[in-house]
Amino acid sequence: MIEGGYTLKVLRVDLTRRKAKVQPVSERFAVWFVGGRGWGAKILYDEVESGVDAFSPENKIVVASGPLSGLIVPCSGKTSFSTISPATGLYGDSNVGGEFSCALKRSGFDALIIEGSAEKPVILAVDDGNVMLKDASHIWGMPSLDAEKAVKDELGKDFHTAVIGPAGENLVKFAAVNCDFGRQAARCGVGAVMGSKKLKAIAVRGSKAIPAANPDRLKETYKETVAWMIKHPAFDLWKRQGTMQSIDWANELSCLPTRNFQEAQYEEFKKINGDTMESLTRLHNKGCYLCPIRCGQVNQVEGTVVEGPEYETAVMLGSNCALPSIEDVVYANYLCDQLGLDTISTGNTVAFAMECYEKGYLDREDTGGIKLKFGSSEALNETIKKIAYREGIGSLLAEGVEKASQAVGHGSERFAMHVKGLEVSGYDVRGAPAMGLSYATSDIGAHHNRAWAITYDIKTDRKSYGEDKVKWVIYLQHIRPLFDCLGVCRFPWVELGLNADYYAEFYTYATGVKASLEELLKGSERVWNLTRLINLKRGLKAEDDWLPPRVFEDGIPSGPLKGLTLSREKFRWMVEKYYELRGWSENGVPTEAKLGELGLLDSPSLSS
Repeated sequence: MIEGGYTLKVLRVDLTRRKAKVQPVSERFAVWFVGGRGWGAKILYDEVESGVDAFSPENKIVVASGPLSGLIVPCSGKTSFSTISPATGLYGDSNVGGEFSCALKRSGFDALIIEGSAEKPVILAVDDGNVMLKDASHIWGMPSLDAEKAVKDELGKDFHTAVIGPAGENLVKFAAVNCDFGRQAARCGVGAVMGSKKLKAIAVRGSKAIPAANPDRLKETYKETVAWMIKHPAFDLWKRQGTMQSIDWANELSCLPTRNFQEAQYEEFKKINGDTMESLTRLHNKGCYLCPIRCGQVNQVEGTVVEGPEYETAVMLGSNCALPSIEDVVYANYLCDQLGLDTISTGNTVAFAMECYEKGYLDREDTGGIKLKFGSSEALNETIKKIAYREGIGSLLAEGVEKASQAVGHGSERFAMHVKGLEVSGYDVRGAPAMGLSYATSDIGAHHNRAWAITYDIKTDRKSYGEDKVKWVIYLQHIRPLFDCLGVCRFPWVELGLNADYYAEFYTYATGVKASLEELLKGSERVWNLTRLINLKRGLKAEDDWLPPRVFEDGIPSGPLKGLTLSREKFRWMVEKYYELRGWSENGVPTEAKLGELGLLDSPSLSS
């Protein structure tokens, strides 16, 4: 019996009918799908038909906390946004830090289910369980950070917010949701789905206590784990630089995307790395709920303050577009946040356009007069604005790199860096077969957070394609998304070496449901297979589990891995072995035996 952690209530909001209702959650459902993205996936599987377009009122957004959100657990402020992605047409989710999930749970709900579409722009406000749909016409068109301030001025400074910018309003396929100044649910175009529903903002405030089954043991375990984290030798650098410290590492190891993934090292990497950020633009650090690391870095350029950049942002807007300085990266980061754009997809897509321009596939007439060359911060910034407002070349690029390459033609598809329509994030995989497999088989498209396998490539053999790498990718695809289900950050585990068994203890002390790490991982595997079923229903084929042609055809041009590409034949073997070890058919379909093993042949629905 569940004794805490969950409220066992969701708030279902129909924007078309302007109605909201509280729906109970069955204990079996809660435990079976854990929480967070697990709940989101199951609700979408049950409630959104396979033919529903991402921008249809019939699509839904599930905003979900996890069972550990808001409790005395380190870094327990994660929120999952799940929907059908306009970028891919498949299942999509995005995970964001901060405190939004804590406020949601304190307001009395584990999750929001948002359906329908408003007739005119609205703010969804949830205040200690009281629900309001307020007119947002006066802030429609506002940049997201300005709109957030306006919402808090109107409702109260202690509300936690999720806001879209002009990119979401204009249905840019990679529009982000800005949460509490500087945290983004950015991947998969969740912001565009909010825009299609005329939902400018969600604001949540709550004061209800979140129960825990064993609060004393929860607190003791919290103290024990925080003490471990603080003693770790990498702790101080994480506080000072966050993920930005990884730029030097990636450059040295020839996996730093440069000039649209043409190169794997950037000659100017020191101008955009963590040390330079720390000395030139950094103001202070910032953390999510109960986080001792506080890895978020707040920076300032010419009076403009922004939370960021992270590694992925600095790489995709920096080295991948060949920006010459950290100041340029910070300002481009600010523009993306204000306009409501995913920095990863933006940097990827603009870099593609830059390569097209330099190859002569696009000219100044196409770009509206912009000299869209690598290294031009002015060109990048102008193009970012055009994307957000769908002006000129921006309207094409707003569709994402896959569709942009199809429109440009000239064979540019071979260097359009995406998987399943989602732009590849910040790692060159030509010397990293396991990381390549992670990208190729990810349920949402190429995203590093699903299975950050590149460290395994580096510690083993950069050129090997063994079964050990396949097994490791599968393990990572269970344990890393588990954190998204629980509502906590994975950094204490992955970066500071915290034993993952602690999270089973936290879950048990929070909920009263005794669970081992293996049992929780089985729940995460259940969710992975569930998202596969969603994608198969929506037309996914085995051939979609593949990588862009560039990684097989264009050798790394310089450095220690000069000339290296992935082998198509060996990589195909990895994908086939992946299907086999997952218990899927040779076409990548979960077998009846696997679904039976996971309890997905007769799984519980939300309230049963």
